[in-house]
Amino acid sequence: MVSNIDRLLNRGVEEVIEKSSLEKKLKSGKKLRIKLGIDPTKPDIHLGHTVPLRKLRQFQEAGHKAVLIIGDFTAQIGDPSGRSEERPPLTEREVRKNLKNYLRQAGKVLDLKKTEIRYNSEWLGCDPKIFLKLAALATSQQILERDDFQKRFREGSGPTLLEMMYPLCQGYDSVMVKADVEIGGTDQKFNLLMGRRLQRRFNQPEQDVITLPLIEGTDGVRKMSKSFGNYIGLEEKPKDMFGKIMSIPDPLIGRYFEFLTDQERPESVSPYNQKLLLAEIIVSAYHSQLAAVKAREEFLRVFSRKEVPNDLPAVKIDSHQLTILDLVVAASGKSRSEARRLISQRAVVLSERTCSDPAENVFPHSGDILKIGKRTFYKLQIKN
Repeated sequence: MVSNIDRLLNRGVEEVIEKSSLEKKLKSGKKLRIKLGIDPTKPDIHLGHTVPLRKLRQFQEAGHKAVLIIGDFTAQIGDPSGRSEERPPLTEREVRKNLKNYLRQAGKVLDLKKTEIRYNSEWLGCDPKIFLKLAALATSQQILERDDFQKRFREGSGPTLLEMMYPLCQGYDSVMVKADVEIGGTDQKFNLLMGRRLQRRFNQPEQDVITLPLIEGTDGVRKMSKSFGNYIGLEEKPKDMFGKIMSIPDPLIGRYFEFLTDQERPESVSPYNQKLLLAEIIVSAYHSQLAAVKAREEFLRVFSRKEVPNDLPAVKIDSHQLTILDLVVAASGKSRSEARRLISQRAVVLSERTCSDPAENVFPHSGDILKIGKRTFYKLQIKN
């Protein structure tokens, strides 16, 4: 039987600094303040974002105080962590718009009623002199030790002075909320350690740090990101979420079970059945058990038994004769270059016939089914 402390310190965890210190605190029974900072740079959350949120929830369920820092100020700077170029800063209006959606979706993971939610504009946006104070607490040499900054220097595009202030701002958040523990991705390690440094300078006990891996997206190679198109959004339709999880490469199954669920991977069944279970667990978590069961049934009907989905979107087409390229663009709204690529890859099927030549003339009829990729279907209606 895995103890609760072992689960907190080991499941889905890359590194704990200092592990012996945090283990001692947890065994003492003290109620700890567990900090997670998020910058609302995008309006949507994907499964990759839930990895630190889930770890924060685990501490919350163990009786500790979850402290969620909303970086409404730091989002206007842009976190340089892991970046090869400057992150475009956001306006206050963009941050507020993103924040509304971000919090609603974070509530699918955390119990927001029991979460202390703080905005770092409370202390970073109220007095410009705070930047002078923070700038005096670290040397430029210490800041430039960051691997990503060093890489950018070698490539001839060093960080801006504003980016160099970001770790100090994040570290100061820990001071202001008196964090005992801070959670973050492996790309955040420098910033998390800066929190320890600043707490020491402000005569506070140093927070312990838990780093978590950045989970790969559906391609199994790059980290999950909307920019890469390999993400699974929390507010995607159940059938789409289910289908994307079923599409992940087999080597990701174990990592998804560990980072995205509370269940162990069932080694006694095939990878296909493991993914069926994984998809059902995740869809249930963010939609409902009923939605997950329906999504599973639909997936098996369409992809295992090669049937057509029940709820096909109907699209109206103006012509009885057009090229397959024009048909794909008209039906799906995709760009011509993207449509051409899909056709060339034999990913377009019209009435059970695979199309591979973008210039081919086709003669669609009302009721014909156009399939694009593995999961997208359209029922055609030809205008008279």
